[in-house]
Amino acid sequence: MKYGLCNLSLVPLRFEASDRSEMVSQVLYGETFKVLDQRKKWSRIRLHYDSYEGYIDNLQYLEISEEDFKALNDLPRALSSDLVNIITRGDDQMIAISIGSNVAVSDFLNHQYEGHKVESILPKSAIVETALLYLNAPYLWGGKSPFGIDCSGFTQMVYKLCGYELLRDASQQATQGEALSFIEESEPGDLVFFDNEEGNIIHVGIIMEDHHIIHAHGKVRIDRLDHSGIFNREKRSHTHKLRVIKRIA
Repeated sequence: MKYGLCNLSLVPLRFEASDRSEMVSQVLYGETFKVLDQRKKWSRIRLHYDSYEGYIDNLQYLEISEEDFKALNDLPRALSSDLVNIITRGDDQMIAISIGSNVAVSDFLNHQYEGHKVESILPKSAIVETALLYLNAPYLWGGKSPFGIDCSGFTQMVYKLCGYELLRDASQQATQGEALSFIEESEPGDLVFFDNEEGNIIHVGIIMEDHHIIHAHGKVRIDRLDHSGIFNREKRSHTHKLRVIKRIA
């Protein structure tokens, strides 16, 4: 088994071994993974954090030993908390990194990081405050940064910054936590899921106060939430059908 570390800012994780393939997620600076299969140009990997799998370009990661893989994953939690900041390499070249990057690995890479970071588990009350950092970020399928993010990437990154683990896709996240029966039982920071006509979970957002929701739909935005689903005031209609509310944190 081979192992890898993302030493670049934000690397696409693709469904197939092709630059033209769908981006299913992104690998942020400092993330570690197992290399399941390595070809001439591509490697199929499994991320350590959420076990998500996909293909990554062999030129876009650093191969590490099993010992280093284990040691890096045992490091104390340290995630960048600035929307964007700079890593300085040992040769004085710079790498721009996004919020949520794992800066705990910077010493291992001989990199310097002098920005803000979050090292402790934050109270649940910090979830909505953290979510607001992404407000107006454009929607991007597979995205996990303020420059482009999808609905489940948004909820996963917000929860990760606060110290709570979520799986990658909305349908996976819906299997976690405790289901609530009514909106009235919910509190800010709870997750709310939405399904399509076939009953498949296709969307997720974070509950705010006073029956509002923050979610990624076109962009990260705030809308009304009621017993039917998400009500978009601009369209004057419901855009998503409520399926279940979950308490994770």
